[in-house]
Order: sequence, then C-alpha cells, then structure tokens
Amino acid sequence: MKVAFLGTGLMGLPMAQRLLAANIEVVAYNRTPEKLAPLQAAGAQIVTHPRYAIREAECIILMLTNAAAIYHVLLSDTSWRTLEGRTIIQMGTITPTESQEIRDSVVGGGGQYLEAPVLGSIPEAKNGKLIVMVGAEPKQYQNHLQLLQNFGPEPLLVGPVGAAAALKLALNQLIASLTTSFALSLAFIERQGVDVDLFMQILRESSLYAPTFDKKLQRMLDGNYANPNFPTKHLLKDTDLFISEAKSLGLDLSSIEAVRQILHTAMKMSFANDDYSSLFSVIKEWGE
Repeated sequence: MKVAFLGTGLMGLPMAQRLLAANIEVVAYNRTPEKLAPLQAAGAQIVTHPRYAIREAECIILMLTNAAAIYHVLLSDTSWRTLEGRTIIQMGTITPTESQEIRDSVVGGGGQYLEAPVLGSIPEAKNGKLIVMVGAEPKQYQNHLQLLQNFGPEPLLVGPVGAAAALKLALNQLIASLTTSFALSLAFIERQGVDVDLFMQILRESSLYAPTFDKKLQRMLDGNYANPNFPTKHLLKDTDLFISEAKSLGLDLSSIEAVRQILHTAMKMSFANDDYSSLFSVIKEWGE
C-alpha cells in the first residue's frame, strides 16, 4: 500500500514518520512546504499539490487544521476528480456534521471515507501510543486496522461516521475544562499562601485527580509555555467546534463558553502558539 499524507504539522509529521519507519511508502503534501523536509530526508515522496499525492496513493490520510482546509485540499474540483477508487481516512478534529458532509462528497466522487481522530499529543504520536477512535462501517475498519495500528495499538471502532468525531470533541472539551479548573484552583492556592506541594499531595490521593494536572503543573508554575504539544489556538478551535455542534442538542453551555472566553483572552495575550496551559496566566493575571 502507498499512503498519501496530507497535513504534516505538529501531529501529522510524527504520524507520517511512523508509516515510513514501518516501510510503508508515503507521498506527502503540506501547505507549508518547509515542514516536509524531515519526511523527505526519511524517504517520503514530496509533492507540490494535493492532487499529485492523491493520484499516487490508494489511501489518503488527512491531518489538516479544520474542515475548510479539507475542502480546499481534498475537495477542490481538481482534487475531487481524483478520488475514485481511493479511501480517505480523516484523522483531524472536526464536527460530526462536517465529517458526514465530507463523507458524502467523497462517496459522491467514487471514494470511500472513514474518520479516525486521535487522542494524545506529540509524544504519543512519536511512540505509536495514540488512542485511535474509528467511525466507519465494520468492513472498512477491518480493512484498515493494520494501517491504523501504526498510530495506536488498539484502534477502536466506535460507530458510523460522526460517532468518532463526536467522541473527540467531547474529550477535548474535557481538556479545556479540566485544565481551566485546575489552573483556577492552583492560582487560588498560590494567592492564599498554601504550599503547592501539599495541595498536589492531597489532590493526587483523591478521586479528583487527573494525570493532566501533573503534566501541566510545572509549566504553570514556571510560566513556561514554549514548545507546545498542543497550542492554545488549536484548543480554542476545538472548543468552538464543540460549542457549535452542541448548540442544537439543548445543553447548557455556560461553563464551556466561560472557558472559551479565557482561551480568547490567552490569544489576545499572545499565547496563540504556546501551550494551552498558558490559560493559567490569564486566570492569574486577570485582576492585575
């Protein structure tokens, strides 16, 4: 199998490198050509237009920023005409509605479509330890299970197209909300003069604890948000997607809308490309 990989950013690059390490032929495209250099050095074929990548491969993996990028790269007139007989695996974060609409366009062009968003960040992508959630027909899942196992040991079929996209947004909503709540408690403890180590000791021994708290603790204490595994702008994008999809479901969104406002403020404070733990600085400095 020859795989086209479209989108080689923070997550796409190590994922494509996993395929190359497994001796899978890869043809790669990225809208920022400079990001393709490591893949070219590792033996990937590099192309200057997505349609060239699609023509070369049986399977096309998408790790693009959003649905607009997918439409631009995959479903422009010239690219859409090359989809017949090919399988598209969409692995980025988009809404269930967007995923279903893209599926319909792909099928209309004679191709197959499945979604396989992932939970995890750069370290898990490099080590093949991502949690892979698959929205597809059972036969499609079985046909592509071995390929998806390059990214995570146990890709899980969760339902038809749309189901995996929904799961991914629900989980990313938790990333935003849990991190915000932890940052608020941490800032409160600091202002009250309570020892942070004591706070963490008690928290770790309680049912309230989540491992993400320790992953973000030192960044928050140091105010060091450089070299992100997941930048603030991407968490804001996913939070916006969650809210837009959830509005029609009759849910009270006031809590996540408040989180979104904090993320917006982080963007205004020039933390867009920094780690999303930067929202601690928003909370801590809000009243100053």
